[in-house]
Amino acid sequence: FLSDAEVMLLVASRHIPAYKLEALMETPERGVAIRRQMISSKLPCPSALASLPYVGYDYSKVIGTCCENVIGYVPVPVGVAGPLHLDGKQFQVPMATTEGCLVASTNRGCRAIALAGGASSRILADSMTRGPVVRLPSACSAAEVRAWLESTDGFQAVKEAFDNTSRFARLQRLLVGLAGRNLYIRFHATTGDAMGMNMISKGTEQALGLLQQHFPELQVVAVSGNFCTDKKPAAINWIEGRGKSAVCEATIPSKVVQEVLKTTTAALVEVNIQKNLVGSAMAGSIGGFNAHAANLVAAIYIACGQDPAQAVGSSNCITLMEPSGPMGEDLYISCTMPSIELGTVGGGTNLPPQQACLQMLGVQGASQDHPGENARQLARVVCATVLAGELSLMSALAAGHLVKSHMTHN
Repeated sequence: FLSDAEVMLLVASRHIPAYKLEALMETPERGVAIRRQMISSKLPCPSALASLPYVGYDYSKVIGTCCENVIGYVPVPVGVAGPLHLDGKQFQVPMATTEGCLVASTNRGCRAIALAGGASSRILADSMTRGPVVRLPSACSAAEVRAWLESTDGFQAVKEAFDNTSRFARLQRLLVGLAGRNLYIRFHATTGDAMGMNMISKGTEQALGLLQQHFPELQVVAVSGNFCTDKKPAAINWIEGRGKSAVCEATIPSKVVQEVLKTTTAALVEVNIQKNLVGSAMAGSIGGFNAHAANLVAAIYIACGQDPAQAVGSSNCITLMEPSGPMGEDLYISCTMPSIELGTVGGGTNLPPQQACLQMLGVQGASQDHPGENARQLARVVCATVLAGELSLMSALAAGHLVKSHMTHN
């Protein structure tokens, strides 16, 4: 074998591409080690990578799937909240976070839900989206294409072309927007247990090819025209949904509110109205009618191999609280989340540690009996965990305990 110095000389002389080191060395780990040496000499602090681990990682799962130019990995603490009683089952929820109090607070919410007899959830819709932009010679031509896409024959033709690209992708509907001579076509499709962006992009390209056969003057500007909308705040995801749309609810007895959450139903309802509803409206929020849904979404996503950037849209949530019971002494709480973007196969879910977290929830891989069911179950768990987190944080705010707890644990 060549020495490290010899390999680095070959890279410097462009005889070996730096990005291929893992594949060209006898082990991927040696390729990573050599790249670290090359990078370290160029850093303001040459010893900067000393505390970034790289040994003992299965890079074969990373190459060509998850990351390029790898120099190591970042360990993130993983805590567990639970048991989360949901739909008659119990879940131990893995959460990867560096925010003190988050897991403990969520755990308190889970305890309150358990003492209340559990939470219930439903999946309201299941469709990933891709929204390409195409251009026609004129606005009138664009209107004609839109009319054809919205016709029964047009949709069926597009659906046939789209569905032929995958065993799992099934086009459900099209939402077509027009701006001048540009058309924005939002493809809605089920994608099995995968998050589905690659799958739906492939189907979209095939459908656009068919569209060009019917309308030769049509020009594809971009396969993604931000009408999807992926990884950006957008009202369309809040209104039309994206990925899994879920709702979760629970009724917490007054005794549990007082003894576990250390507050009252009346105080919780008042804070929820003034903070999550009025306060968010005053801020001009879109989909942010909650206390901290993003905290729970991001923590579960990082632990379970999801795309952390999709916490942007996946955290859309409205939290509602109402007095319940004969005297209004109990608390009814619900969380409605219309755009939970996730999957249990592909991407980061192929990595062993992330697979372990999915296995904790019983949703790792594809469902053999009911394709898509594992991803839908994960979405339910996310929604219910958000509810637990909302319940606990809102109680801390209502009781005035938030600052004290964070100063203690951060």
